[in-house]
Amino acid sequence: MQYAVKYLKNVIVPLTKVPEDADINNQLVLVRTEKGEEVLKAFLVCPKISKLFEEYEKTPEPFEFIRKMTQEDMMIYEDIQKEEVESFFKCKDLVKKHNLQMNLVQCRLTFDRRKISFYYTAPERVDFRELLKDLTQVFKRMRIDLRHIGVRDESSIMDGTGICGKPFCCSSYLRKFESINVKLAKDQGMPITPSKISGTCGRLLCCLTYEYENYVEAAKGMPPVGSTVMTSSGLGKVCFIQFLNNSVAVKFEDGKIKEFDKSEIEMVDANINVDIETSRLTNYGTDEKVDAKQLKQLEDDRNSSTGNV
Repeated sequence: MQYAVKYLKNVIVPLTKVPEDADINNQLVLVRTEKGEEVLKAFLVCPKISKLFEEYEKTPEPFEFIRKMTQEDMMIYEDIQKEEVESFFKCKDLVKKHNLQMNLVQCRLTFDRRKISFYYTAPERVDFRELLKDLTQVFKRMRIDLRHIGVRDESSIMDGTGICGKPFCCSSYLRKFESINVKLAKDQGMPITPSKISGTCGRLLCCLTYEYENYVEAAKGMPPVGSTVMTSSGLGKVCFIQFLNNSVAVKFEDGKIKEFDKSEIEMVDANINVDIETSRLTNYGTDEKVDAKQLKQLEDDRNSSTGNV
C-alpha cells in the first residue's frame, strides 16, 4: 500500500491500481467506492505503517483509483457540492411536508451523479415510503439511499471539536461505541450535570470509559464518602476522594477541611456531628438542575449508534 485516503469517520482506506509514477500525495483524486465514484484526498503512507496496516486483520477493502482530479473534474466537483446543499433542503422540505419525525443530517452525491444518499436521525422507526415516492420524482435517474444513523454516528460524520479542545474521538479514531452509563461518571467523581458529562451528540461522553479501570483500581482500600476516619488532626468525615493521587479530603466538626494521603488515615466506627453535603460536592456547586429523566436520556443507547454510515 503506497497511497490511502480518509473516508467517512476518518477511516483510512488503501488505494489500488495507482500507477507507479503517479504523484498524488495531498491531492484530490477520483476513486471507486461501494457507493460509486467519489472525490477524496489521497496521502502517501509510510512503508512501516503500510506493513503494519496490511497485517491488520480488519483492514478495509481498498478503493480503486480512477484518476487524479483534472481542472474540468474540479469544476464538476464544485457544482456537485452546491447541488448537495440544494438537494439537502429539497429533501428537508419534503420531510416537513409529510410531517415525519426525522432529522436530516447530510446529503451526499456521487461524482457520477448516479446515487444520492440522505443521512438522518430519528427516535423511532420512520415510514418514509411516501417521502421516497416524492424523492424519485425530484431526483430522476438516480439511486436514492435514505440511511438511518444514530446521534453518535451523526457527530462522527459531521466532525467537530470536543470540550477537551481535540477532534471528536468518534470522528478521528473511535470505531466502536461502548455502552456508557452515569455510574462511570459518579465513580470518577465527575459533576453529574448534563452539560458536563455529555457530548455534542447529547449522549454521555465516550471518554468516560477510557480511565474507568484506573479509577476502580485506585478506589481499592479508599474509605467511602461519609465514613468516619482518624487523622493526625483528630476525628473527621470523608467528604471527597482524589482517586488518582490517593488523597482524601476530611471535614472536621469545626467545619474545616483538610487533605490527607490514604496511608495517613484510619477508618473508625464512630459517630460525629459533621454534615457532608454530598449533593453539592457531586454537582461542583453548579446551578444546573438534574432530574432522573435527563440522566436516563443521556444513557439511552437506542438508535444512538447504528453503524449504518
